Amino acid sequence: MQYYDEQAYQHYQPEYDQNALDAAYYTAPPVFIRQPLNYHLYTPTTHPDFVPAETNTHFVPPSSELRQLLQVRSETIHSIAPAGLKLPEELQGYHTLVPLEPSGTGVERRKFGNWYSTVYRAIRSSDGLPYALRRIENFRLTRQAAFAPIEVWSSLRHPGIISVREAFTTRSFDDNSLVVVYAYHPNSQTLFDAHLKPKPPTYQSRYQHGRQQLLLQAQSTVIPERTIWSYIVQIACAVKKVHDLSQAVRMIDVSKVLLTGQNRIRISSCGIVDVLMHDAVQDMMLLQQEDLTMFGRLVFALCCNNVSAASPPHFQKNLELIGRLYSADVKNVALFLIGKGGPHRNIDQLLDMIRGKVIQEQEEALGATDRLEHELQSELENARLVRLLCKFGFINERPEFAREPRWSETGDRYIIKLFRDYVFHQMDEQGNPVLNMSHVLTCLNKLDVGTDERIMLVARDEQNCLVVSYKEIKACIDGAFT
Repeated sequence: MQYYDEQAYQHYQPEYDQNALDAAYYTAPPVFIRQPLNYHLYTPTTHPDFVPAETNTHFVPPSSELRQLLQVRSETIHSIAPAGLKLPEELQGYHTLVPLEPSGTGVERRKFGNWYSTVYRAIRSSDGLPYALRRIENFRLTRQAAFAPIEVWSSLRHPGIISVREAFTTRSFDDNSLVVVYAYHPNSQTLFDAHLKPKPPTYQSRYQHGRQQLLLQAQSTVIPERTIWSYIVQIACAVKKVHDLSQAVRMIDVSKVLLTGQNRIRISSCGIVDVLMHDAVQDMMLLQQEDLTMFGRLVFALCCNNVSAASPPHFQKNLELIGRLYSADVKNVALFLIGKGGPHRNIDQLLDMIRGKVIQEQEEALGATDRLEHELQSELENARLVRLLCKFGFINERPEFAREPRWSETGDRYIIKLFRDYVFHQMDEQGNPVLNMSHVLTCLNKLDVGTDERIMLVARDEQNCLVVSYKEIKACIDGAFT
């Protein structure tokens, strides 16, 4: 570390009391100025022993799959609806509507109570971001006060609940429709579609005695216990947040809880039932007890691969099935949630029962954060070469600058022009352009660092030949750009 004279850097010195300085038996310690970092160089990433990039962790897939997952999500956001759906072009500041649920003949439509419901993706005009719009068909709002619960839900922020944006009524669909706007998570699945929906059979091909045979592959419908616990913890934390605000979720169902990432779930459609049932007088204590009962039905459904697993006719049989497939702790949680409600049963008591699983979930979540930071760190320097190419564009082939028509043909600018030809305009023996991306990236990286490696630059008329280093070319670019 270099030593600097303290007199030259008075602005780095703290203000000391003069009497204290006079009484001191030693002089002020020397000031060490930190050298600026070379931000154009890649920063070493986290040690792989701590963040294994290729390991499939609980919440984050391997690096190769993570990049592909994000690309697919980006592509989904920019997709458009097929022609002929006759959707409105604009809806209260939202445009480019795309249905997110299958529709048409032979498709069973999902309902909210007595009303049919459809989910769309749309772009908000004011910010250009995608949102999910859930439309309740043929619902006539009688009082504006029915929107009061939406104001409460729109202020609630929790990683286990899909955020509510706003709600409004519209006649753009040629009826009286209620529309509630939510945050959009591309390529999400309901727990029903991900785990309970029957999947088509798969076949494995093999050859025996010279003939190809197709063997039917049975797909396991048993959800791993680690995944079950992860779902229980995430839903319990979301319910805890809502109950602490003296509200009720009322949407804990396999068709309303969304799988938005690897083992990552969020409760959707919150607030709609509050608007639909605004005329009914509801006891919040009873609604919160119903939340726990719905939670129990969901646990039964996931463990038994049956939506109606908690129904009375087969309850005891399904309870024994849970005992065979999963540990006694899962069975106890399911019984606690599905049991008779009362003042003694609340979400805090459930969290006390599963506190060990909550700690495990927190460890997995912290590990996922480290993984994602590791992935982000490897992308920090992606704009270096773009900035360098922008400098090239500003400098090269300027028709006139400072009243000098040959500004790009003299001095340092001429060296930059020759280097541009060396990188992008090389020809092979047959006179064809060389389209070698590795050559381009190698040259630009060496230039950005400013290495001492020398290269030979030849003019197009082959009358001039210069031997310069990347360091010298970098100095020419900085000077010309300045």
